[in-house]
Amino acid sequence: MQAMVLPGVGGHLVPETRPDPEPGPGEVRIRVEACAVCRTDLHLIDGELPQAVYPVVPGHEVVGTVEALGPGVRAPRLGTRVGVPWLGHACGRCPYCANGRKNLCDAPGFTGCTRDGGFVTHLLAEAAFTVTLDPGCDPVATAPLLCAGLIGWRTLKLAGEAGTVGLYGFGAAAQIVAKLCRWQGCRVFAYTRPGDGLTQDFARALGAEWASGADEAAPEPLDAALIFAPDGRLVPVALGAVRKGGRVVCGGIHMSAIPSFPYARQWGERALLSVANLPQADALDFFAVASKAGIETRTRSFPLARANEAIAAHRTGALNGAAVLVP
Repeated sequence: MQAMVLPGVGGHLVPETRPDPEPGPGEVRIRVEACAVCRTDLHLIDGELPQAVYPVVPGHEVVGTVEALGPGVRAPRLGTRVGVPWLGHACGRCPYCANGRKNLCDAPGFTGCTRDGGFVTHLLAEAAFTVTLDPGCDPVATAPLLCAGLIGWRTLKLAGEAGTVGLYGFGAAAQIVAKLCRWQGCRVFAYTRPGDGLTQDFARALGAEWASGADEAAPEPLDAALIFAPDGRLVPVALGAVRKGGRVVCGGIHMSAIPSFPYARQWGERALLSVANLPQADALDFFAVASKAGIETRTRSFPLARANEAIAAHRTGALNGAAVLVP
């Protein structure tokens, strides 16, 4: 198999040729059809994920076909098209696993972080942590949904009943959430980098009724604010933007330090929440909703060997959509 490997923090990915892996108990081998590049991959490269194990193959928005089963695996079956998301393992023994909250497991494993991910031609994954997909889906268009879509959905669910939703950072996850909000009848207010008129226009095209820089105030208080940009300075800003009883939900796995702010910003039963990984049930719910809502992604494909170029394009914001590696 071919793999693009990250040797350590701050490095470029290097190509490696390896034997095709053999699945162990509970595992499946997947022939990778597409793997999207995520902001979390940038955090991995920059050494901002303390749980990371190097060297590692990045990538956790994987679509592929099951081509080999390990001992004890009954599902998914051979030939099934599946997705492989960020959460790739749970211990099954801690109190969270025992209570059905594997996304909060005390000893989890993460695809493309603590175990090799999808920047490869063939991938091993625990069968229990794969997501069965529509066999007729487009692998390239579906790949970004395995993180941006799933985490966006989880973040929106934690927002509760909200008629007005503010989105801070208008990358892949926020774009999907904007479409979901429009389908649900919610009003969307988009916050971007100050002066980023191109992204603001794009947000309006996706249904946002207002779009401006994060340094400006929305024309009315919000029911909920969802933060996808990894900038901790946005937390007190978002708390100040929601009405009493409103919620601020942080959707990223990494965020810079949150500055101090006066208690008045959170007083009034304003809630500050974070998303940690994703329960399997949420993944199943999301793909059912995405189909009904007609969720589509904007992508640009790159050959696997050009993974560094795809990462650079994602880092600079040169894409209005997702970079997707195609072996």
